[in-house]
Amino acid sequence: MSEPIRVVVADDHPIVRAGIVGLLDSEPGIEVVGEAVDGGEAVALATELQPDLVLMDLRMPVLDGAAATERIVASVGGTGTRVLVLTTYETDDHILAAIEAGASGYLLKAAPQEEILAGIRSVAAGETVLAPSIAAKLVARVRTGATAAADPAPTLSPRELDVLRLVADGRSNPEIGRMLHIGEATVKTHLIHVFEKLEVSDRTRAVTRAMELGLL
Repeated sequence: MSEPIRVVVADDHPIVRAGIVGLLDSEPGIEVVGEAVDGGEAVALATELQPDLVLMDLRMPVLDGAAATERIVASVGGTGTRVLVLTTYETDDHILAAIEAGASGYLLKAAPQEEILAGIRSVAAGETVLAPSIAAKLVARVRTGATAAADPAPTLSPRELDVLRLVADGRSNPEIGRMLHIGEATVKTHLIHVFEKLEVSDRTRAVTRAMELGLL
């Protein structure tokens, strides 16, 4: 038979901690080897006992769960001890703090017992586990960050936009000049500026690129 998964449970609420320990003790293949009432004790027990996994709450005295996770990963990373966050908090700040600290998973206490047990086994096996709502938040955060990090849309002058709109309508340069009461050479100059700003080389691409950027 394979060795049981050795777990340290870190939670400052006695009743909650007892419930988690009771759940794990009744599960074949999982052994609770220590209980921590704060983040500092969690780090100490992880260092002393070198468990396979620390089940970590986030809001705890002395040292919060994210800080405790960071210390455990840094001090016992070579031993294979992994951290699975089990908490009631699912704000972006809490999630990112835990993941950046090195947690291998993030589950909510409201999750079904089967999900928590499966998460423990998966993390102990080297996998990463995220509650569905947590995964959705991280994906949204990444997408928002990618959008914010992207180059801003170029700014076209009102006259350049007028010219481009008429190009999109299929108007020729002479027609655009007559409609805007400007010379054909001026129309060409505006288009050259538009091409440069949109980093394109022809009228069709200028229109499609402007649509992609929401300029038209």
